[in-house]
Amino acid sequence: MFSDLIAMLIGIKIIKGIGKSEQDHYIGKGDKNILDKGMEIAGYGYDPEQDIFYCNMDAWQRNMGYSRLYDEATVPLGMIVDCEPIYFKYGGKRWLVELWKGQYDLSTGCEVGLYTTEEPVLDTTEEFKYIFYNCVSNEDLLPMSFSLKKNGKIIFSRDDKHWWLSGFKLGEFSEPSELTMNLNITLKDEVMLEAFIKGLKNAGYSEDEIIINGNTVGLVFDKPRTPQPITRTMEIDRITQMKNKLLCDKYTDITKAYNNFTDKINVIQKQAPDIYEEIIEKAELRNYLRSSKNFKTI
Repeated sequence: MFSDLIAMLIGIKIIKGIGKSEQDHYIGKGDKNILDKGMEIAGYGYDPEQDIFYCNMDAWQRNMGYSRLYDEATVPLGMIVDCEPIYFKYGGKRWLVELWKGQYDLSTGCEVGLYTTEEPVLDTTEEFKYIFYNCVSNEDLLPMSFSLKKNGKIIFSRDDKHWWLSGFKLGEFSEPSELTMNLNITLKDEVMLEAFIKGLKNAGYSEDEIIINGNTVGLVFDKPRTPQPITRTMEIDRITQMKNKLLCDKYTDITKAYNNFTDKINVIQKQAPDIYEEIIEKAELRNYLRSSKNFKTI
């Protein structure tokens, strides 16, 4: 999990921080501008038709894996996001399929992440929570799709064979309770299908909430069935969301005269340097927290 704008801006900062000759060498022969290269460094792509950002297949985040502590760190880092981890065993590995939806600082978004571990752990679901997971290899990528709805209206949709299917709409403010993710995920075979369904039931989903079509499972992620991070409380959520709404409102107000995303980022840097610098500093902190060096031993 990583706020799209924050990750992208730190990438742009890296490019702008080097000399012109090095920029030309790093970016290439005019094929990419600083914004495009910044997004590439951050691990994100941009869909202009839906006006959303999404995670690339070869993003640096793929080396970071997953730990439950990542979810615990979301609130202190300005993200109010519902989490839904689904644990199961298949093919000699312990699997985690995790769903997220909510407010990522300046963006409304959602994610589906696939993770595995072969490390020996106790054979209990509770133990699954406190180990480090690796992002799945190419051979374990799964076809996935989702539509994110806000109060019943579709904001955006994604469909890909991936390890981290995601989407983030910049400047959109939402409460997690307003959001619903309609998800489809295709498992490798019937054995994996049954294991995943068992994981869903262990998480609290009833049989009539799980739609099965061949090896594809359909699910609606609205209200989380699993315990949320202990860092999330009603008061902390309220205060953090007040800040997030102010940021979204300010971003929308400043950029409303611009249709081009490059122009929007440039005007934010010029007219709201406080927001720009705050999210850069937060990005650097998140890079540290998300490093495997800091989490793999947990």
